[in-house]
Amino acid sequence: MPTRTINGVRIHYEDVGTGPETIVFSHGLLMSGEMFEAQVQALSERYRCISYDHRGQARSQVAESGYDMDSLSDDAAALIRELDAPPCHFAGLSMGGFVGMRLAIRHPELLKSLILMGTSADPEPEQNRGPYRRLAFVGRWFGFRPVAKPIMQIMFGKTFLANPAAEAARNHWKKHLIGLDRVGTSRAAHGVIDRDGVYDQLSRIDTPTLILVGDEDVATVPAKAQRIHQAIAGSQLVMIPGAGHSASIEQPALVTRAIENFLS
Repeated sequence: MPTRTINGVRIHYEDVGTGPETIVFSHGLLMSGEMFEAQVQALSERYRCISYDHRGQARSQVAESGYDMDSLSDDAAALIRELDAPPCHFAGLSMGGFVGMRLAIRHPELLKSLILMGTSADPEPEQNRGPYRRLAFVGRWFGFRPVAKPIMQIMFGKTFLANPAAEAARNHWKKHLIGLDRVGTSRAAHGVIDRDGVYDQLSRIDTPTLILVGDEDVATVPAKAQRIHQAIAGSQLVMIPGAGHSASIEQPALVTRAIENFLS
């Protein structure tokens, strides 16, 4: 299992493909780099593809601290340098998008382009904070099995949740949620819930930017993507039909095609 020690924490990553340009994939809260499996499989024929797990999540080390978005952005910047990847195309979904925007604002020399999926430049809406904290509390002390259903309804759209053909994928990700590390995931969740916004800094981004959002996303609603699009000059906005918050899993072919079109 490949890892690098980044800012004192063992970070798991996958590195496949040997193309002249590199894409770094950064996952959302409660997920892992595996959520980009379809995109990596399709794009690794022409690009070097790096996907990694944030500290405290999936296969990376549970750290005592450093779960705020600034620390996670420092992790990403250090990993990109450690793997000799700059300038890279950085593709971040949800929490990965929080990281990507901060990289584009503070470390533009590391990026060739920015791909934002199902994310927001604002703090977590106040109406979400209480329910999300309760979910994190249950997960921390009782495990994620009791709250797997409401989490799935946040992470995925109604089309994916109702599609009989997606049953195997739903079961896979439900098993993933139930198996999450309680401590690391709770710390990561509070880092997301308590994050600061960067909307007022988006005008500083001049990196070519693609913004993707599922039309069924209830975690970061499409209006959030439109707001980012309006703030980043020259950015492109693509709506993914039939997708919720985890569009790379729910509509993998459409997401891959949008990325391919943008990069070409």
